[in-house]
Amino acid sequence: MAGVLNISPAPIFRPISVQKKLSINNRINRVLSVKPMAQSSDSSNGVSTKSEPKSSSSFSPPPNFKAPKPKPFTPRSDKILDILSASLALIFRLGTGALVSGYSASFVSKDEVPSDQYALGIAGFKVKESSNLGPRPEKPIEIYEFERHGTYGHFFSCPFCRKVREIVAVLDLDVLFYPCPRNGPNFRPKVGQMGGKQQFPYMVDPNTGVAMYESDAIIKYLVGKYGDGNVPLLLSLGLFTTLTAGFAMIGRMGKGTSYRPSKLPPKPLELWAYEPSPFCKVVREVLVELELPHILHSCARGSPKRQVLYERVGHFQVPYLEDPNTGVQMFESADIVDYIQETYAL
Repeated sequence: MAGVLNISPAPIFRPISVQKKLSINNRINRVLSVKPMAQSSDSSNGVSTKSEPKSSSSFSPPPNFKAPKPKPFTPRSDKILDILSASLALIFRLGTGALVSGYSASFVSKDEVPSDQYALGIAGFKVKESSNLGPRPEKPIEIYEFERHGTYGHFFSCPFCRKVREIVAVLDLDVLFYPCPRNGPNFRPKVGQMGGKQQFPYMVDPNTGVAMYESDAIIKYLVGKYGDGNVPLLLSLGLFTTLTAGFAMIGRMGKGTSYRPSKLPPKPLELWAYEPSPFCKVVREVLVELELPHILHSCARGSPKRQVLYERVGHFQVPYLEDPNTGVQMFESADIVDYIQETYAL
Protein backbone atom coordinates (compact mmCIF):
# COMPACT_ATOMS: atom_id res chain seq x y z
CA MET A 1 0.00 0.00 0.00
CA ALA A 2 1.60 3.23 -1.06
CA GLY A 3 0.99 6.54 -2.75
CA VAL A 4 2.57 7.34 -6.06
CA LEU A 5 1.64 11.01 -6.02
CA ASN A 6 3.24 11.46 -4.27
CA ILE A 7 24.90 9.39 11.28
CA SER A 8 25.69 9.35 14.27
CA PRO A 9 24.23 12.14 16.41
CA ALA A 10 26.23 15.27 15.74
CA PRO A 11 27.49 17.73 18.35
CA ILE A 12 25.34 20.84 18.52
CA PHE A 13 28.05 23.41 18.00
CA ARG A 14 30.52 22.98 15.17
CA PRO A 15 32.61 25.39 13.16
CA ILE A 16 30.79 26.76 10.15
CA SER A 17 32.25 25.11 7.10
CA VAL A 18 32.20 26.35 3.52
CA GLN A 19 29.75 24.33 1.47
CA LYS A 20 31.11 22.71 -1.65
CA LYS A 21 29.33 23.34 -4.89
CA LEU A 22 27.99 19.93 -5.70
CA SER A 23 25.47 18.77 -8.25
CA ILE A 24 22.08 17.69 -6.94
CA ASN A 25 22.87 14.02 -7.47
CA ASN A 26 26.26 14.30 -5.77
CA ARG A 27 24.68 15.97 -2.76
CA ILE A 28 22.01 13.33 -2.55
CA ASN A 29 24.60 10.56 -2.83
CA ARG A 30 26.51 12.09 0.08
CA VAL A 31 23.38 11.94 2.18
CA LEU A 32 22.73 8.35 1.14
CA SER A 33 26.19 7.35 2.37
CA VAL A 34 25.99 8.77 5.88
CA LYS A 35 27.95 6.87 8.49
CA PRO A 36 26.27 4.51 10.96
CA MET A 37 24.63 6.05 14.00
CA ALA A 38 26.31 5.41 17.29
CA GLN A 39 23.84 4.10 19.86
CA SER A 40 23.11 6.71 22.50
CA SER A 41 23.60 5.93 26.18
CA ASP A 42 21.06 8.60 27.11
CA SER A 43 18.34 6.78 27.84
CA SER A 44 13.41 -3.07 -9.54
CA ASN A 45 9.72 -3.24 -9.00
CA GLY A 46 10.10 -6.00 -6.47
CA VAL A 47 12.60 -5.37 -3.75
CA SER A 48 14.86 -7.81 -1.99
CA THR A 49 17.61 -7.62 0.61
CA LYS A 50 21.02 -6.03 0.15
CA SER A 51 24.16 -8.10 0.57
CA GLU A 52 25.59 -5.98 3.38
CA PRO A 53 27.45 -7.12 6.49
CA LYS A 54 25.11 -7.70 9.42
CA SER A 55 25.25 -5.23 12.26
CA SER A 56 26.88 -6.11 15.55
CA SER A 57 23.39 -6.39 17.05
CA SER A 58 22.56 -9.19 14.59
CA PHE A 59 19.30 -7.70 13.36
CA SER A 60 17.67 -9.80 10.69
CA PRO A 61 14.40 -9.79 8.73
CA PRO A 62 11.40 -11.66 10.17
CA PRO A 63 11.26 -15.41 9.41
CA ASN A 64 10.18 -16.19 5.84
CA PHE A 65 10.24 -12.47 5.01
CA LYS A 66 9.66 -11.58 1.38
CA ALA A 67 9.45 -7.98 0.23
CA PRO A 68 6.16 -7.24 -1.57
CA LYS A 69 5.86 -5.86 -5.05
CA PRO A 70 4.61 -2.25 -5.22
CA LYS A 71 0.89 -1.78 -5.85
CA PRO A 72 0.12 1.91 -6.50
CA PHE A 73 -2.99 3.19 -4.70
CA THR A 74 -4.01 -0.24 -3.46
CA PRO A 75 -4.52 -0.07 0.31
CA ARG A 76 -4.54 -3.41 2.07
CA SER A 77 -8.09 -4.15 3.17
CA ASP A 78 -7.27 -4.00 6.88
CA LYS A 79 -5.64 -0.57 6.50
CA ILE A 80 -8.28 1.30 4.48
CA LEU A 81 -9.63 3.16 7.52
CA ASP A 82 -6.10 4.15 8.54
CA ILE A 83 -5.42 5.65 5.13
CA LEU A 84 -8.76 7.47 5.07
CA SER A 85 -8.22 8.98 8.53
CA ALA A 86 -4.67 9.99 7.64
CA SER A 87 -6.02 11.69 4.51
CA LEU A 88 -7.85 14.33 6.58
CA ALA A 89 -4.60 16.26 6.73
CA LEU A 90 -4.80 17.00 3.02
CA ILE A 91 -8.10 18.80 3.60
CA PHE A 92 -7.18 20.80 6.69
CA ARG A 93 -3.75 21.80 5.39
CA LEU A 94 -4.75 22.21 1.73
CA GLY A 95 -1.91 19.98 0.62
CA THR A 96 0.88 22.00 2.25
CA GLY A 97 4.07 20.04 1.75
CA ALA A 98 2.78 18.09 -1.25
CA LEU A 99 4.72 20.34 -3.67
CA VAL A 100 8.31 21.45 -3.34
CA SER A 101 9.38 25.06 -3.60
CA GLY A 102 9.01 26.60 -7.06
CA TYR A 103 7.01 23.65 -8.36
CA SER A 104 5.85 23.76 -11.97
CA ALA A 105 4.42 21.12 -14.29
CA SER A 106 3.55 20.69 -17.95
CA PHE A 107 1.87 17.98 -20.01
CA VAL A 108 3.90 16.48 -22.84
CA SER A 109 3.57 13.51 -25.16
CA LYS A 110 4.76 10.30 -23.54
CA ASP A 111 7.24 9.95 -26.41
CA GLU A 112 9.05 13.08 -25.22
CA VAL A 113 10.07 11.51 -21.93
CA PRO A 114 12.93 8.97 -22.04
CA SER A 115 12.19 5.57 -20.51
CA ASP A 116 14.87 6.10 -17.86
CA GLN A 117 13.30 9.34 -16.62
CA TYR A 118 10.64 9.49 -13.94
CA ALA A 119 7.37 11.18 -14.97
CA LEU A 120 3.77 10.74 -13.93
CA GLY A 121 1.58 9.31 -16.66
CA ILE A 122 -1.97 10.58 -17.16
CA ALA A 123 -4.30 9.60 -20.03
CA GLY A 124 -1.52 8.94 -22.51
CA PHE A 125 0.48 12.02 -21.52
CA LYS A 126 3.43 12.55 -19.21
CA VAL A 127 3.70 15.28 -16.59
CA LYS A 128 7.10 16.97 -16.60
CA GLU A 129 7.75 18.52 -13.20
CA SER A 130 10.41 20.93 -12.03
CA SER A 131 11.25 22.96 -8.95
CA ASN A 132 13.40 25.84 -7.78
CA LEU A 133 15.35 24.71 -4.74
CA GLY A 134 17.75 26.68 -2.60
CA PRO A 135 21.22 25.64 -1.39
CA ARG A 136 21.48 22.02 -0.29
CA PRO A 137 22.90 21.07 3.12
CA GLU A 138 25.81 18.66 2.92
CA LYS A 139 24.69 16.79 6.05
CA PRO A 140 21.11 15.96 7.02
CA ILE A 141 19.40 18.41 9.36
CA GLU A 142 18.69 16.75 12.72
CA ILE A 143 15.25 17.19 14.27
CA TYR A 144 13.93 15.87 17.57
CA GLU A 145 10.12 15.68 17.46
CA PHE A 146 7.07 13.43 17.60
CA GLU A 147 3.53 13.02 16.29
CA ARG A 148 1.37 13.67 19.35
CA HIS A 149 1.45 16.21 22.16
CA GLY A 150 3.07 14.70 25.25
CA THR A 151 1.18 16.89 27.72
CA TYR A 152 -2.29 15.92 26.55
CA GLY A 153 -1.45 12.30 25.88
CA HIS A 154 -3.51 10.44 23.36
CA PHE A 155 -5.93 13.19 22.41
CA PHE A 156 -3.94 15.96 20.78
CA SER A 157 -1.37 16.14 18.05
CA CYS A 158 1.77 18.22 18.03
CA PRO A 159 0.96 20.90 15.43
CA PHE A 160 4.32 22.59 16.00
CA CYS A 161 6.20 19.45 14.95
CA ARG A 162 3.94 19.02 11.93
CA LYS A 163 4.64 22.57 10.76
CA VAL A 164 8.36 21.83 10.73
CA ARG A 165 7.84 18.57 8.85
CA GLU A 166 5.82 20.46 6.23
CA ILE A 167 8.61 22.96 5.59
CA VAL A 168 11.04 20.05 5.31
CA ALA A 169 8.85 18.72 2.47
CA VAL A 170 8.56 22.13 0.78
CA LEU A 171 12.33 22.68 0.91
CA ASP A 172 13.00 19.06 -0.14
CA LEU A 173 15.43 18.50 2.73
CA ASP A 174 16.84 15.24 3.99
CA VAL A 175 16.41 15.06 7.75
CA LEU A 176 17.65 12.72 10.45
CA PHE A 177 14.65 12.43 12.76
CA TYR A 178 15.07 11.42 16.38
CA PRO A 179 11.56 10.48 17.57
CA CYS A 180 10.68 11.65 21.08
CA PRO A 181 7.39 9.93 22.02
CA ARG A 182 5.96 10.31 25.50
CA ASN A 183 8.04 8.26 27.98
CA GLY A 184 10.70 7.63 25.32
CA PRO A 185 13.90 6.71 27.20
CA ASN A 186 16.51 7.81 24.68
CA PHE A 187 16.04 11.06 22.79
CA ARG A 188 13.51 12.97 24.88
CA PRO A 189 15.92 13.14 27.86
CA LYS A 190 18.76 13.96 25.47
CA VAL A 191 16.99 17.11 24.27
CA GLY A 192 16.76 18.29 27.86
CA GLN A 193 20.49 17.76 28.27
CA MET A 194 21.40 19.50 25.03
CA GLY A 195 19.07 22.48 25.11
CA GLY A 196 18.09 22.75 28.76
CA LYS A 197 14.43 21.76 28.43
CA GLN A 198 12.27 19.04 26.97
CA GLN A 199 10.47 21.09 24.35
CA PHE A 200 9.74 20.04 20.80
CA PRO A 201 10.54 20.37 17.99
CA TYR A 202 14.25 20.86 18.55
CA MET A 203 16.54 21.30 15.55
CA VAL A 204 20.29 20.86 15.16
CA ASP A 205 22.00 21.88 11.92
CA PRO A 206 25.40 20.12 11.83
CA ASN A 207 26.32 22.20 8.76
CA THR A 208 26.36 25.46 10.70
CA GLY A 209 26.37 24.55 14.40
CA VAL A 210 22.95 26.17 14.91
CA ALA A 211 20.53 24.56 17.39
CA MET A 212 17.12 25.93 18.35
CA TYR A 213 13.64 25.38 19.72
CA GLU A 214 10.36 26.99 18.50
CA SER A 215 8.71 25.81 15.28
CA ASP A 216 8.31 29.28 13.73
CA ALA A 217 11.97 30.09 14.41
CA ILE A 218 13.04 26.78 12.88
CA ILE A 219 10.90 27.41 9.79
CA LYS A 220 12.37 30.90 9.31
CA TYR A 221 15.88 29.55 9.74
CA LEU A 222 15.40 26.74 7.21
CA VAL A 223 13.82 28.93 4.51
CA GLY A 224 16.55 31.52 5.03
CA LYS A 225 19.38 29.00 4.83
CA TYR A 226 18.03 26.45 2.35
CA GLY A 227 15.19 28.25 0.57
CA ASP A 228 14.42 31.64 -0.92
CA GLY A 229 13.83 33.31 2.44
CA ASN A 230 10.04 33.34 2.10
CA VAL A 231 7.83 31.32 4.43
CA PRO A 232 4.96 29.68 2.49
CA LEU A 233 1.59 31.36 3.11
CA LEU A 234 -0.05 28.44 4.93
CA LEU A 235 2.91 28.24 7.30
CA SER A 236 2.88 31.96 8.08
CA LEU A 237 -0.65 32.52 9.41
CA GLY A 238 0.13 32.26 13.11
CA LEU A 239 -2.67 30.76 15.18
CA PHE A 240 -4.59 29.67 12.07
CA THR A 241 -1.58 27.63 10.92
CA THR A 242 -1.21 26.03 14.33
CA LEU A 243 -4.91 25.18 14.63
CA THR A 244 -5.21 23.67 11.16
CA ALA A 245 -1.99 21.71 11.68
CA GLY A 246 -3.55 20.25 14.82
CA PHE A 247 -6.89 19.51 13.16
CA ALA A 248 -5.02 17.83 10.31
CA MET A 249 -4.00 15.06 12.66
CA ILE A 250 -7.28 14.61 14.51
CA GLY A 251 -8.15 11.50 12.53
CA ARG A 252 -5.05 9.78 13.90
CA MET A 253 -5.64 10.39 17.61
CA GLY A 254 -3.66 7.96 19.72
CA LYS A 255 -1.23 7.08 16.92
CA GLY A 256 2.42 8.02 17.29
CA THR A 257 1.80 9.09 20.90
CA SER A 258 3.55 6.98 23.48
CA TYR A 259 6.71 4.93 23.52
CA ARG A 260 6.48 1.20 22.94
CA PRO A 261 9.52 -0.87 24.01
CA SER A 262 11.83 -1.57 21.12
CA LYS A 263 15.33 -2.60 20.13
CA LEU A 264 17.33 0.47 19.14
CA PRO A 265 19.25 -0.27 15.92
CA PRO A 266 22.88 0.81 15.44
CA LYS A 267 22.03 2.57 12.17
CA PRO A 268 19.07 4.82 11.38
CA LEU A 269 16.48 3.42 9.01
CA GLU A 270 16.01 5.33 5.74
CA LEU A 271 12.54 6.30 4.58
CA TRP A 272 11.61 7.88 1.26
CA ALA A 273 8.41 9.77 1.99
CA TYR A 274 6.83 13.18 2.52
CA GLU A 275 4.54 14.62 5.17
CA PRO A 276 1.12 15.00 3.46
CA SER A 277 0.96 11.43 2.12
CA PRO A 278 -1.43 9.29 4.20
CA PHE A 279 0.48 6.17 3.15
CA CYS A 280 3.70 7.66 4.48
CA LYS A 281 2.01 8.88 7.66
CA VAL A 282 1.08 5.41 8.94
CA VAL A 283 4.70 4.30 8.57
CA ARG A 284 6.10 7.30 10.38
CA GLU A 285 3.69 6.79 13.28
CA VAL A 286 5.16 3.38 14.08
CA LEU A 287 8.72 4.70 13.74
CA VAL A 288 7.86 7.34 16.35
CA GLU A 289 6.16 4.93 18.75
CA LEU A 290 9.17 2.59 18.64
CA GLU A 291 11.56 5.56 18.93
CA LEU A 292 13.49 4.48 15.84
CA PRO A 293 15.83 7.13 14.38
CA HIS A 294 15.31 7.46 10.65
CA ILE A 295 16.66 9.50 7.77
CA LEU A 296 13.77 10.93 5.80
CA HIS A 297 14.54 11.44 2.13
CA SER A 298 11.77 13.94 1.46
CA CYS A 299 10.38 13.60 -2.06
CA ALA A 300 7.21 15.63 -2.58
CA ARG A 301 6.06 16.43 -6.11
CA GLY A 302 8.81 18.20 -8.00
CA SER A 303 11.61 16.70 -5.93
CA PRO A 304 14.72 15.64 -7.88
CA LYS A 305 14.97 12.71 -5.48
CA ARG A 306 12.06 11.09 -7.31
CA GLN A 307 14.40 10.61 -10.25
CA VAL A 308 17.14 9.36 -7.90
CA LEU A 309 14.87 6.66 -6.45
CA TYR A 310 13.59 5.77 -9.92
CA GLU A 311 17.17 5.18 -11.08
CA ARG A 312 18.01 3.14 -7.98
CA VAL A 313 15.13 0.67 -8.09
CA GLY A 314 13.44 1.18 -11.47
CA HIS A 315 10.23 2.46 -9.92
CA PHE A 316 8.97 5.43 -7.93
CA GLN A 317 6.48 5.01 -5.15
CA VAL A 318 6.41 6.11 -1.52
CA PRO A 319 6.80 5.15 1.20
CA TYR A 320 9.93 3.18 0.42
CA LEU A 321 12.03 1.80 3.26
CA GLU A 322 15.72 0.91 3.31
CA ASP A 323 17.00 -0.78 6.47
CA PRO A 324 20.82 -0.85 6.60
CA ASN A 325 20.64 -3.04 9.72
CA THR A 326 19.09 -5.97 7.86
CA GLY A 327 19.61 -5.11 4.19
CA VAL A 328 15.84 -5.00 3.55
CA GLN A 329 14.45 -2.66 0.91
CA MET A 330 10.71 -2.53 0.38
CA PHE A 331 7.59 -0.69 -0.78
CA GLU A 332 3.99 -0.91 0.54
CA SER A 333 3.09 0.94 3.72
CA ALA A 334 1.09 -1.82 5.45
CA ASP A 335 3.88 -4.32 4.87
CA ILE A 336 6.50 -1.80 6.00
CA VAL A 337 4.58 -1.28 9.26
CA ASP A 338 4.44 -5.06 9.80
CA TYR A 339 8.14 -5.42 9.04
CA ILE A 340 9.18 -2.62 11.43
CA GLN A 341 7.08 -4.03 14.27
CA GLU A 342 8.26 -7.60 13.78
CA THR A 343 11.91 -6.53 13.57
CA TYR A 344 12.19 -3.88 16.28
CA ALA A 345 9.25 -4.06 18.71
CA LEU A 346 9.77 -5.98 21.95
